[in-house]
Amino acid sequence: MSTTKTTRGQSPNGAKLIQSALISVFSKEGLEPIIKKLNGQNVIFYSTGGTEEFIKSLGIPVVPVEDVTSYPSILGGRVKTLHPKVFGGILNRQDNESDVQQMKEYDIPQIDLVIVDLYPFEKTVASCASESDIIEKIDIGGISLIRAAAKNFKDTVIVPSVNEYSLLLDLISKQNGATTLENRKLFATKAFHVSSHYDTAIFNYFNSDETIFKTSIADGQILRYGENPHQKGFFFGDFDAMFNKVHGKELSYNNLLDVDAAVNLINEFKNDGPTFAILKHNNACGLSTRPTISEAYNVALACDPTSAFGGVLIANSKIDVATAIEINKLFCEVVIAPSYDEAALAILQEKKNRIILIQNEVALPQKQVRTCLNGILVQERNNITDTKEDLKTVTTTAPTAQEVADLIFASKVCKNTKSNTIVFAKNGTLISSGTGQTSRVDALLQAIEKAKTFGFSLKGASMASDAFFPFPDCVEIAKNAGITAVIQPGGSIKDQLSIDYCNENKVAMVFTGTRHFKH
Repeated sequence: MSTTKTTRGQSPNGAKLIQSALISVFSKEGLEPIIKKLNGQNVIFYSTGGTEEFIKSLGIPVVPVEDVTSYPSILGGRVKTLHPKVFGGILNRQDNESDVQQMKEYDIPQIDLVIVDLYPFEKTVASCASESDIIEKIDIGGISLIRAAAKNFKDTVIVPSVNEYSLLLDLISKQNGATTLENRKLFATKAFHVSSHYDTAIFNYFNSDETIFKTSIADGQILRYGENPHQKGFFFGDFDAMFNKVHGKELSYNNLLDVDAAVNLINEFKNDGPTFAILKHNNACGLSTRPTISEAYNVALACDPTSAFGGVLIANSKIDVATAIEINKLFCEVVIAPSYDEAALAILQEKKNRIILIQNEVALPQKQVRTCLNGILVQERNNITDTKEDLKTVTTTAPTAQEVADLIFASKVCKNTKSNTIVFAKNGTLISSGTGQTSRVDALLQAIEKAKTFGFSLKGASMASDAFFPFPDCVEIAKNAGITAVIQPGGSIKDQLSIDYCNENKVAMVFTGTRHFKH
């Protein structure tokens, strides 16, 4: 018996009644109320495999696709819906007389609605499944159905994923089984988003050519605004995977940049003792490692209590009550830690707008991306953290054990500070820094002046530079300020001038061989 349906008319807004539906989905969650609603609206169902069995289990009649195509599901289920009678039913133009006649000639059933949920390719890759399992999760029929129905949105409704089930149910409930042209175009837009994202994930799984860059992030978050109120702002990423937000207002564009800087910095100290950092405008203004997190916070705050106002605070270990009491005295935008004592959390939540985040162990992307001119720049993440093993003493005076520890400490901060930068550290504490200056001498002088402003002595302190010294002027200024040990990458054709000055003035200097510019 023929299941062919003739062309349907459209109202001025393109409203069309759904009379037939092809359903082939991976996820059945949320599908039952749609099936029941459509069944109550006398819709004919076509389906295959597990979806067909699911519809039958609801006591609702369904036409197997095999009955339409006269072909069974073959090749282990790899070929089920790929047939002219299926795609003809989806792609026919109902206002095209030739299409209408061919639908009758070949007894092709009209399909008004296509519901698809693709095989979970990304989840399968993330699960570290075998390559054969991953390949089998590359959906062929489903992606073809999505593209075909989306192309023919003038006549066909496409629901491309489980995420759109609720939208469809809402529409067919409110509009008595009809959709407008605007509705169908919206679904088509979502469909091409799903298909392009899916193909990008597959490409990136196979691709090893680093000169080709493709990315797709499925979910974006609208921010209050960008860097300034007149700029729109959006965040594309899985924030909830990285953090549990337990309190406070929504994060802004600038908050997120500071949180990113804070996470990158504290990751340098994740294997160290209790460490607390305070950041402002992406740079550390306070940082200390101490026996307890409370002591680390108090010392970090003393580094620059002025800049700490309105800053982002981050710890590498649990925040306890003693620390929370001290933090609560400071106005700060964001507090981040891997965990909190229950009582400490209650104290921090006393400030209504303070954002409190629990940081989860999540691997960060290994490629960094930023816009540039009319394109983008992509680079590998700077994963090198200077260690004792990397240090090459180039002066006759070698650094003491404490100086080595302070040099490494300063280097970690320097790596995460805007260039040109100079960082001073002493006894596991950030004394001061000069950040984002156009000359290294200016960065050095800024750091010295800042240390003086807050009453810090630089006698016996260690200095880190993010790049080499082309002249000995920096080590001379640093020595006169009290610095006794210096860490820098080396690599200047005039390195020996700085080495000679340090030798003559008993300053220890080590080379790392690694530059840490941060533009």
